[in-house]
Formats: sequence, C-alpha cells, structure tokens
Amino acid sequence: MLSGILCMGFFLSFLRSCGWGTDPCTFQNDSIRLRLGISFGSWQLMLNAAMFVLVVIFNRSLIGAGTVANWVLIGYTADFFNGIWARTPLDSVLTTSDFLPIKILIFALAIGGMAVSAAVYMNSDMGLAPYDALCVILSKKLSKIPFFIVRISWDLTAIVIGILFSVGFRDFKVALLGSFIMTFALGPIIQAIGKFMQEHIFAKNAPVQPEGAK
Repeated sequence: MLSGILCMGFFLSFLRSCGWGTDPCTFQNDSIRLRLGISFGSWQLMLNAAMFVLVVIFNRSLIGAGTVANWVLIGYTADFFNGIWARTPLDSVLTTSDFLPIKILIFALAIGGMAVSAAVYMNSDMGLAPYDALCVILSKKLSKIPFFIVRISWDLTAIVIGILFSVGFRDFKVALLGSFIMTFALGPIIQAIGKFMQEHIFAKNAPVQPEGAK
C-alpha cells in the first residue's frame, strides 16, 4: 500500500511538470488549487477531508491505513519532487520542447507508472482514498454496471470539473492528454493487477489451514 502511494506521488510529479495531463483527480485538483492560489498538497488535504465525511456516512468499511496515507502523502510527495525537479536541469527537459523525445519517453513511463502504482495501492485492500472510495460506493449502488465503466464515468466527471476551472486560466487542451489516457486505462489496469495480486501474492501469503479445517 505504502509503496503504491509513494510511487504515485513520485510519478505524479513528472506528469505535473510535463504539463500534458495527469490522472483525472489530479487534473481537477490542480485546476482548482491554481484558482485558489494554494499548494497542491494543501488542497488535496482539504478536499479529501470533505469527501472523507461522505465515505464515513455511506461505507466506513472502505476506510483504513491506506485512506490516511493517500489522503496526506500523495499531494505533498508530488510537491516535494516537483520542487526538486525545478532546481535541476531536468526542469528544462520537462517544461520545454527542446528535448521532446526525452520528454515523451518520461511522460509515457510516468503515465504507466502512475496507473500501475494506483492499481497496486487500491488492490492492497488497506483502505481507499476518499476519491476512490466514493467511486467504489457508487459502483456497488450500480451493481449491474461493470466497475471499469463506473470508474471511467467517475473520472470523466473529474475532468469536466477540471476543464471548468481551467477555461480562461491556462491552456488546458494539451493538459487533457494524460487525463484522458488515465481515464480509459485506469479501470482495466486496476482489475488486471487486482486479479494478479489475488492469485500470485495474497494467495501465497494466506495462512495454511489444517487439513479438515473449515
């Protein structure tokens, strides 16, 4: 759980510096926090606090150590690494078109790393971030609809909110690229990695029951 969350913050810092888009939740929150003029980590903290209340009301079983870790760590981890990149030559690579092939490679690796890290943390079954927990709650309410469809719809809503806060404030057209990639990739990746972890990680670590035990 912790490795997934810290890796999410690390890869997220590259996506934010590239400016080609992030996961939908970050795109939404980055757009809002720029309007408010506060740090990304601080806004994540405040918004998650509000969504946490809804999770407590509708399904507190989704709350765990992962909820708090995601709530607090991802935003500030991304801010920390973004501050480091801004003080190194890597900043020019990430923020200009002078090193376009390298920038494309970093962006692609960061997108993949972000998606896999998110799937690992969600499937660790140690509690979900309020944003993800609300999506799971909605999916259970709409039990006849596959989870990945609900997830895509949930993330598209976040993108729309991000666009509304971005219009007239910054060039959001290019910044939508990564957000749309993450929207359609995250649901299937979460399911695929969840299946792998259940079959090859958690199953092997499960305690062996004595013969004849129920």
